[in-house]
Amino acid sequence: MSETRPTRPAQGDATSGGRRIVVVGGGPAAHRFVEALWRRGTDGLHITVLTEESYAPYDRVALSSALAGDVDLSLGEQLMWREPAIRLVTGERAVRLDLAARCVLGASGERYAYDDVVLATGSDAVRLPLPGGERAAVYRTLDDVQWLRTETARLAADLGRAPRAVVIGGGLLGLEAAGGLQHLGAESTVVNRAGWLMNAQLDQGGGQALGRLIAAKGLGIHCGGAPTSIETANGRVTGVALSDGALLPADLVVFAVGIRPRDELARDAGLEVAPRGGVVISAGCETTMPGVWAIGEVASYEGISMGLVAPANAMAEVCADGILGGLSTFPGFDTATKLKLSGVEVASFGDALAEAEGSLEIVYADPARGLYQKLVVTDDAKTLLGGIFVGDAAPYSSLRPLLGRELPAEPGAYLSSAGGGEAPPSELPDDVILCSCNNVTAGACRSAVHGVGADGMAVEPALDMPTLKACSRAGTQCGSCVPMLKKLLDTELTKAGRTVSKGICEHFAMSRPELFEAIQALDLASFQDILRRFGASEEAKGGHGCDICKPAIGSILATQRGEYVLDGGRGMLQDTNDRALANMQRNGTYSVVPRIPGGEITPQKLAVIAQVAEQFGLYVKLTGALRIDLFGARLEQLPEIWKILVEAGFESGQAYGKALRNVKSCVGSTWCRFGVQDSVAMAIDLELRYRGLRAPHKFKMGVSGCARECAEARSKDVGVIATDQGWNLYVGGNGGFQPAHAQLLAQDLDGETLIRYIDRYLMYYIRTADRMQRTARWMDDLDGGLDHVRDVVINDSLGIAEDLEEAMARHVEHYEDEWAATLKDPDRLRRFRSFVNAPDAADQSIVLVEERGQQRPATPEEIEAGAGRVNLGAAIPVRAASGTLEG
Repeated sequence: MSETRPTRPAQGDATSGGRRIVVVGGGPAAHRFVEALWRRGTDGLHITVLTEESYAPYDRVALSSALAGDVDLSLGEQLMWREPAIRLVTGERAVRLDLAARCVLGASGERYAYDDVVLATGSDAVRLPLPGGERAAVYRTLDDVQWLRTETARLAADLGRAPRAVVIGGGLLGLEAAGGLQHLGAESTVVNRAGWLMNAQLDQGGGQALGRLIAAKGLGIHCGGAPTSIETANGRVTGVALSDGALLPADLVVFAVGIRPRDELARDAGLEVAPRGGVVISAGCETTMPGVWAIGEVASYEGISMGLVAPANAMAEVCADGILGGLSTFPGFDTATKLKLSGVEVASFGDALAEAEGSLEIVYADPARGLYQKLVVTDDAKTLLGGIFVGDAAPYSSLRPLLGRELPAEPGAYLSSAGGGEAPPSELPDDVILCSCNNVTAGACRSAVHGVGADGMAVEPALDMPTLKACSRAGTQCGSCVPMLKKLLDTELTKAGRTVSKGICEHFAMSRPELFEAIQALDLASFQDILRRFGASEEAKGGHGCDICKPAIGSILATQRGEYVLDGGRGMLQDTNDRALANMQRNGTYSVVPRIPGGEITPQKLAVIAQVAEQFGLYVKLTGALRIDLFGARLEQLPEIWKILVEAGFESGQAYGKALRNVKSCVGSTWCRFGVQDSVAMAIDLELRYRGLRAPHKFKMGVSGCARECAEARSKDVGVIATDQGWNLYVGGNGGFQPAHAQLLAQDLDGETLIRYIDRYLMYYIRTADRMQRTARWMDDLDGGLDHVRDVVINDSLGIAEDLEEAMARHVEHYEDEWAATLKDPDRLRRFRSFVNAPDAADQSIVLVEERGQQRPATPEEIEAGAGRVNLGAAIPVRAASGTLEG
């Protein structure tokens, strides 16, 4: 998150010539409003934005991703805030709206005069008035998230166990908060007053299916009981008492029960406020006072205030148009929602609860699998009114734009889980809203593809997804419309007679799978030979490639040849982290992650890691992948660190490469009373087999010893779950920004068959996936998806199973630890010097500060402020690269 320092308008700015617009609030609605004015041009305008947070506007929709680690949630182009006519004032809370004097008074005492003022103050999280309720946290802002991260870590350290977190509220926000806290290591339980989860968006069948999926992720669920008090003892939270008599043990309680519009400024100024809160606005977003506007969650339109992205964006655009003299009107609320909890697909839109008179419900339900799909249509079964999808939301993106329109096929054909068959292909009408977040029609996207701008003038055609998204703004917010946008792009390019390029970059006209096969067929070993043979043009053939094709081909060569990844001129093909065999961090130092197969480690090996950390002054952190990360090593220190670790029996964990990261496991039948198979032994076998295997993207595995799924195997690229009869194999699960639940490929397998199927699956993925494509997206793009993969892997439908197994056997046979290989060769060691004439390590040092009882490198801001201490007087060289933290 980029943070801006508090600023104040210079004297005279507010009263200089031009129209003065003051925006109160710094959330997504405020950002969208300012951006709308900025796009139209700011000539004659002076815009001041007051936000009480210390950050520039950020994406609250993606707030849950901040629970997993530091991410940049900044909205839009930061260049906008450097526009002379736009002034962002952070850390400034508006305390009074003076309608008579036409100014806003800030907590700093500054007065901000306006010709128009836009209230975008958003909402607060509701706190229940319970005994002990003041001890509960909320989940609303970035500061709330950062507090939860810190508090969860503190509780874990103090208690010596996983903290027990109770989230009160089983809606969208509550489930995201519970999932995020679980990711931080807490044992999360969701409490919902209603009888099922997400009761505002889902009917009982959908809510119960969702409950099964949530429980399968290890989250506790308690429905049908309202909280009556938060119990405390000795100044600490101990539990939550419920109206049904239950007492849930808790160390941390989070309220996620709704939001309340922050309408106090308007209320105190005498503006009309709705009975249930929110500043009353017209369809043009005007309040009852001329020159005062309201948008987003604080605005009440026809008695409704709503905390969703699409209506907030629509209000912002309408308000900007109105201030500039336009006549746009707010179209009403789009209530479609999609759950972002990793591994759980839930979507709801339109009249999902079938409240319209005479509506029909077409339902498919499989409670055992957590599947529920429902379409709501008119009584003639033709016009789409709404829908609910739980467990499989694949039809959502294509159906949502058709809301209120006649379906081109029988409703049942869209229920993918029921095997209703493929609905006949149909094109979206031009006036259909394809991207509701940004109110972009299918027609506008088509025009962009064919080189026609919004004003009807000729522009450069948008012939690829990045260009189409940039010029149309479709797919740039929540991303749910991206599949339909891609389909529209490909269709329009095909109709125009244009070839849809599959080339990985401008230097190669071939896709990654095509390059893989071509390089293997000709047994090419160097990038220059490959470029000369397959370059897209004469200019490309004599060039040097780019940052897209070089790592992709480096990965292909590593997979095919099984040689040291930096030899034979291949070192320059790699990304920074791969070249260093370690992860570069933000301050130019590196982190070291030794492999710990299955998470099993001896006390002696733990002692070696502690010795290394102490000897080199490294910051130590446990990762989410059952490993230990050592931060703060300089480049020239890496071989010294590796030598100690390798001699103790460790090897590279390859946290830096597009390769196997780890195989997570529970303790299995060895220790757990529920375990039915030895998950640790299986995890170790798998990790040792696939270690060092280069792929189009990083991949992870998990092995759970029983159906309780403590290793979260179904969120992994390859997941294995023990049964009484053997092993169930799941494939295609991914975390990250596009989470996906793994799908069952085969069940009740013996160990030998399990490994044979995994061999085939991984090698088929490596050969046929595009660059930087995770397994879930790869399977989505395959014609036939999971069924096709099953035919190839199990039924050998392509006749390549033996070839795939042999390729994996060659990898296993030729595997060599990259750290150990580097230490054996003086020429390879020369790579690990900061400079050609670098002095000894004793002469190099970093600035350290204390944090949570350990030392870490100081940030540039801390160094400038004089924080920390200098070990031997020398600062590290600055390197222009950013690092990664293993997830």
